[in-house]
Amino acid sequence: MTRKIKVAAAQLGPISREESRSSAVNRMISLMREAKKKDANFIVYPELALTTFFPRWYFEKQSEIDKFFEKEMPNEATQPLFEEAYKLKMGFNIGYAELQIEDGIHHHYNTAILVEKTGKIVGKYRKIHLPGHEEFEPWRPFQHLEKRYFETGNLGFKVHQALGGKIGMCICNDRRWPETFRVLGLQGAELIALGYNTPVHYPLAPEHDHLQDFHNHLVLQSAAYQNGTWIVGVAKAGEEEKCDLIGGTCIIAPTGELVAECKTLGDELIVAECDLDRCKEIKENIFNFSLHREPQNYTLISAPK
Repeated sequence: MTRKIKVAAAQLGPISREESRSSAVNRMISLMREAKKKDANFIVYPELALTTFFPRWYFEKQSEIDKFFEKEMPNEATQPLFEEAYKLKMGFNIGYAELQIEDGIHHHYNTAILVEKTGKIVGKYRKIHLPGHEEFEPWRPFQHLEKRYFETGNLGFKVHQALGGKIGMCICNDRRWPETFRVLGLQGAELIALGYNTPVHYPLAPEHDHLQDFHNHLVLQSAAYQNGTWIVGVAKAGEEEKCDLIGGTCIIAPTGELVAECKTLGDELIVAECDLDRCKEIKENIFNFSLHREPQNYTLISAPK
């Protein structure tokens, strides 16, 4: 029995601060329909796909922040996406800002969900590696206040049985940390979906600006190879509210090879057939964890700071 998933990576161009969620959802539905025409059965969208990347601004009122967050999923704005996915029998992964209220306490997370072809949410991930800073820093051309607006994710790195395979999730900055993929790889992940919003300009080390696209593919290709897994990395790209975001949306094989890549900075779809059994080429040979790992010599990487 073959275990092939026809995967679509749905890059989004800029979403302005004034653009409605319904508008963003309509753009995603259009890409989903295009994916269906290409026989895809799983589509991956970017991080914070419903709104502009709001951590670039400093807000003093909590009400100004909370308007970017979703209190439930699906909701009125996103229900059409779920309905279209059910109609087309299309699984999907999407990132959004999640507001969870527990015992009267508001919790804010940078979240992604995994949705099966039935339209049912079968997995949730909350971003763990939050980049940026907590306080307003006037010297920056734009802010990066993820540490102010989000809590560290509390669901860990989990692998979900879905779409006939073992699917993992992570978000944006998580991709730069090898531990992210190793924890998913140790659970047998066969495909990892992730979305990102990555500025071209890095204020702390502007000399690296020209390397942003290179570093994006570097970490994804090495992680795919070292953990024997398919990786689907999807960007929100282009000039969004005077901030340039990289593109580079791609689908990567367990060998580390780029098998598909977006070429624009706008709404764009790429599709590739991902044979999950190809993960065995790596998992049973070069990176056979049970045979070759020496965890007793790696304890330093999990020690406290």
